[in-house]
Amino acid sequence: MSVELLMGNQALGLGALRAGVNCVSGYPGTPSTEVLEYIASQARKRDLAGLHIEWSTNEKIALEVGAGVALSGGRALVTMKQVGLNVASDPLMSLPYLGVGGLVLLVADDPGPISSQTEQDTRQFAQFAKVPVLDPSTPEEACAMMEEAFQLSAKYSTPVIVRSTTRVSHAAVSLESSYDYSARLVSGFEPSERWVIFPRRSYMGHLEIIERLQKLQETFAESSFNLIEQTGHSAAPAHLGLVAGGNSWAYLKDALQELGYAGSLRLLKIGTPHPFPDSLVWSFIKDLDEVLVFEELEPVIERELLRLIGQRREIRGNLRVRGKLDGTTEQAGEGSTARILQHLLDFLSVDGPGGGSSAEAGDAVIVGQSAPTLPIRPPVLCAGCPHRASFFAIKQALMGRKAVFSGDIGCYTLGNALPLDMVDTCLCMGAGFTIPQGMAWAEPDSLHLGFVGDSTFFASGLTGVVNAVASGVKLTLVVLDNSITAMTGGQTHVGQKLPGDIPSILRALGVPWVAEIDPFDQQAARDAVCEAVAQVGVSAIVFKSPCVTFCKSTAKGAGLSGDASENARAPRKAPQFVSVNPENCRNCKLCLRKLGCPALVSGQTQMQIDAGLCTACGLCTSVCPFQALEISEASGVDYE
Repeated sequence: MSVELLMGNQALGLGALRAGVNCVSGYPGTPSTEVLEYIASQARKRDLAGLHIEWSTNEKIALEVGAGVALSGGRALVTMKQVGLNVASDPLMSLPYLGVGGLVLLVADDPGPISSQTEQDTRQFAQFAKVPVLDPSTPEEACAMMEEAFQLSAKYSTPVIVRSTTRVSHAAVSLESSYDYSARLVSGFEPSERWVIFPRRSYMGHLEIIERLQKLQETFAESSFNLIEQTGHSAAPAHLGLVAGGNSWAYLKDALQELGYAGSLRLLKIGTPHPFPDSLVWSFIKDLDEVLVFEELEPVIERELLRLIGQRREIRGNLRVRGKLDGTTEQAGEGSTARILQHLLDFLSVDGPGGGSSAEAGDAVIVGQSAPTLPIRPPVLCAGCPHRASFFAIKQALMGRKAVFSGDIGCYTLGNALPLDMVDTCLCMGAGFTIPQGMAWAEPDSLHLGFVGDSTFFASGLTGVVNAVASGVKLTLVVLDNSITAMTGGQTHVGQKLPGDIPSILRALGVPWVAEIDPFDQQAARDAVCEAVAQVGVSAIVFKSPCVTFCKSTAKGAGLSGDASENARAPRKAPQFVSVNPENCRNCKLCLRKLGCPALVSGQTQMQIDAGLCTACGLCTSVCPFQALEISEASGVDYE
């Protein structure tokens, strides 16, 4: 037996390996990224034969690659975060109609949201797509559900979604980690008219889906992932019931333990929210008077309870269901033990831990009056980030001119913060190139610049470039190329494996004016911006400098020739540090006010440099009008 400390995403990957997965594809997105990374690390460590792993161009392509493996008789896992499911929705909506088995989607939702632009609930997407969904409450259960998902997918010929959430994905537990990997024997593709989705096939497929979901509903009613528990010392049914799903079940159990409630309560855990296990749930609620539901994010379980009660109202009296729909519980944000404890105190009308009224107990538990107030720490661009240099060059070049800056999803979204204030819009991946096209037609007297990163350029930016060129819109496209997918942890992307670079691709797509610039060469960068916005139609600037965090070289002076990934990782000579000349420093804080670099520290008499953060990119030296910031070079030192 081998026990390891595994995070929830690693446990999900372990479950897929135990299931004999043949292919793992996906697109990086927090909080899902570590699933594929764990499987890839296991494949390298154990040289797993018959296992293909790839970071695909985007989630749609990842799902279609996985579907191809499943159609050939193999087993495929496709990983993404909740907004990535939007990209993959086109094939997802059609695959159930074909009846493709051996295909599992791991979708990580982000209640909070902590690192996303939405709080969307994948359980609702599963209902919309008519596919079963499993909702783990712990990393241990996530591992077991992943194995079960492959079994269900193969048995019922349907894609299956395993819906994790941030706290399940990023929690860590000690888990039995041994497995005997044996890739599923690929039987090969068998041609059939069922795989071609003509209208007649869609109609027949819809009938098959309805029958399939009815069978799954019966199966889920007997699943160990759904559970009825009785608390307290009385065996008689209580008139109050508590229902929870996913991570909220873990919060509920912790809250009950902390509360020390000794009365009789009936608890229901829902691990398979769709299709809903009607018969099991009815056996739970039929003798109750009131039920309180805990779930993240949408009232999926709550609505299903109301539907079930409405269908059987002639049997059951007026059972009250409380939760998000009547405002009893929060309608947005993460759940927590403290939140649930407060609701339990109100629901049960009991004193909290240590006595006192429910309000007082709840305040003591939730607010934590003895705890200090933590400072607000908004995310910022790293010290030495080339995006700061790119944004600053554009801002200086267009000072005083009417311009709109459309951003995108990535580290560079942080360019919206002061003092840069360089991201006016941010919608979804690829929209940095398309939103400004509409703006340019509506507001032609403004300059319009759209930003995407190098990874996003290949994921969803290419079609926006094509549309801009075809329409003849006046727009400057800006690619912030740091040679990595930095926001999600430094993954590679498909562009690093292509023979051509981004400028050559832009030219091939018909962009007539393209420049590639090192953003730390501020004068050249500003000149390029002025020339780009002076063009009649579409122009493009590629600001190329490697990520200071994930690439071995520093951001200053990145080479612009040859292979991008090799360039980004090649060690080269670099300045050793930036220092403050006390004779020149006026302590005006102009450098800090203009750049907002976290390595710049305001001192009592002069500015200071945090040597632990400074990467010696040199950007601040170009800002100070008094030459108080100086680069001191260390000859013969390689920065890696």
